[in-house]
Amino acid sequence: MYNCTSMIRGVRGSVMARWLAALALAAAMPASAQLPGVEQGEWRYLGGDAGQTRSSPHLAQINADNFSELEVAWSWRGDNFGPRVEYTFRATPVYADGVLYTVAGQRRQVVAIDAATGETLWTFREPETMRYLRSPRTDFGKGVAWAELDGRGVILYTSPAFFLWALDARTGRPLENWGAPTGLPDFSETGVVDLIPPLVDDWQRWIDWQFEGGVYDPDHGIPRELGMVTASSPPIVVNGVAVVLVGHEPSYDQTRIENVPGDIMGYDLRTGERLWKFHVIPRPGEYGHETWENDAWQWSGDMSSWAPASADPELGLVYIVTNASTVQSYTGHRPGHNLFGGSVLALDAATGERRWHFQIHRSDQWNYDIPTAPILLDLVVDGEEIPALIQNTKQGLIFAFNRATGEPIWPIEDRPVFQTQVPGNYTAATQPYPTRPEPLDRIVIDGITEEFIIDYTPELRERARQILSEFRVGGLYVPPLPWPHENEYRNNVGCVGGLNIYHPPVADPTTGIMYASHRRTCSAPRFMEPTNGVDEERGLPGYSEEAWRGRERHTPTTGATVAAWAPGMGREFLPSIQGLPVYKPLLMGLAAYDMNTGEKLWDVPVGETPPNIADNPLLEGVETPQTGGTGHSIQMVMGDLLVQTTEDLRGQAESGPNGLPLLHARDKRSGEILASVEVPVPGQYGMMTYMHDGAQYLLMQAGSVRRNQPGQLVALRLP
Repeated sequence: MYNCTSMIRGVRGSVMARWLAALALAAAMPASAQLPGVEQGEWRYLGGDAGQTRSSPHLAQINADNFSELEVAWSWRGDNFGPRVEYTFRATPVYADGVLYTVAGQRRQVVAIDAATGETLWTFREPETMRYLRSPRTDFGKGVAWAELDGRGVILYTSPAFFLWALDARTGRPLENWGAPTGLPDFSETGVVDLIPPLVDDWQRWIDWQFEGGVYDPDHGIPRELGMVTASSPPIVVNGVAVVLVGHEPSYDQTRIENVPGDIMGYDLRTGERLWKFHVIPRPGEYGHETWENDAWQWSGDMSSWAPASADPELGLVYIVTNASTVQSYTGHRPGHNLFGGSVLALDAATGERRWHFQIHRSDQWNYDIPTAPILLDLVVDGEEIPALIQNTKQGLIFAFNRATGEPIWPIEDRPVFQTQVPGNYTAATQPYPTRPEPLDRIVIDGITEEFIIDYTPELRERARQILSEFRVGGLYVPPLPWPHENEYRNNVGCVGGLNIYHPPVADPTTGIMYASHRRTCSAPRFMEPTNGVDEERGLPGYSEEAWRGRERHTPTTGATVAAWAPGMGREFLPSIQGLPVYKPLLMGLAAYDMNTGEKLWDVPVGETPPNIADNPLLEGVETPQTGGTGHSIQMVMGDLLVQTTEDLRGQAESGPNGLPLLHARDKRSGEILASVEVPVPGQYGMMTYMHDGAQYLLMQAGSVRRNQPGQLVALRLP
């Protein structure tokens, strides 16, 4: 047995200091359990563990002292798996039983990859259908689910055409005696479930359509006049139940107020039998039904769960986040708070019953759909042990709950927000704001106040004040104005400072620290323009003929009365000052929070200030703060390190002496960069780590349009 003296004898002073500091930190922190998924160096969920922390804190073969020695072990390219996504890799692989599993290409082809060499072991591709060709989210696949059944691995994934597949993890073949025949000639008779019939079997519009003679065609899926449905995130398996998530058209490209509700369903892992369904748009007699005024629940749809889910197997709960209902730019056709849109949902994984929920925002018309999975970790708050759920938002607000009860850890206040001036539109009177922790960016509270006006020179500050005096300035939830309007100000201005699916937050279960990257954006919304009464031809809340010219049109079936206002073709952008914003720019930052206290520990800019700011003639000779770069910051917790890199949105990823992108090892507590290594390709979306045959690997999702580098996986290891 070794004692402490023999362990550290001969170790360099800097290493010894870090080791002793880590020991002291471990002694000061409460013992906290990580949810399952990363035992024995595996990575069995999209985010590593069931709590989606994107953390493997016990893998430490790669550390600060050898990090700069990392070299490429192998790379796996995705440009052979279909067109149009050559430069993107949205899916984080899972690693189980020595093999990596992920999806690639628009067809969401499932791939098994040798973890040591990058060799493709097998692939599975769903036969083509018309409903696949109509899918609005073909290249949005974020990965697969891995589960164990009778001692063997099973891969589950939801296709863009909305089929659920169960594949043998060793061979890639559909499971036998699982699911049901689809009626399609090229499909296997087993290992698959057509998710459309069980999704719509109790939906009144579907029932009416069948009563009127409609016959379901599994190749075409849902008839166009009724809507469309797809998926982007994989299922999540909880205690033998596969919980299936739902997607629709992105909110910025919706074409109808009528669509299929994105009800959440649970399936028996052993048989593929549907066990339950949760109505995300409550029916009469169900909780939240009264939040849908004007009978909008009868025909409004969407309400997707397109972001990944998390789960606590011990509690038997699955945690799902949702977006808003159809047409987010205008809500006059669906007045009310619209539960369970914009919500965190805690469902009983065995029954689908709602255990608790919290609506993050009400009646969304800002595209504030929740973009990331809930993070689950155990905290000690004021001496009390709390199983926590942390929810980040696009807005930059951070919500913290007891994940067993739904009780907020710190108070959440309802605050008045700007009200719509568009005739017939609806806005909620108040929206929820956490009192702790503080937002990722405080600008979201009140907008561009004196603290945030650009003040690099007195002249800039004065010009910015003059511009802003022509606008009504707010923080979040700033609605568009009608056009024309008679206000004395030109337009509203609002700000957001959060994150998106492209750069998810991460957390360290051993310390309770959460890390989230963020960027600041302030803008004036598009004006809303009237159309000629109810848009009877399309059944929409009225887009101008010019806006809809050349787009497919839909015939309404409900006869619902909707107001006729829609976003105008032009946007009243917030003016700049010779290319400089009127607010202090923050293009990308990375913040750390101790979630045991709700305290922000540090917040640093990530990336280099771009030339349009650094070399602006108005700033010649002026020392300005670093703004961060234009690419997203991608991170992961690994051992004692926060590993971080940047994406390459505009050819401005952080680069080293050879011009190659940099991968950093940061101190988990301070954020200080301890070591760096050049990597061949900028990062994307996420990364993961695993232990294979005694060697630790760090796997990046990578790709760059600017550098002409295809979407790929790049695995790094020590020599």
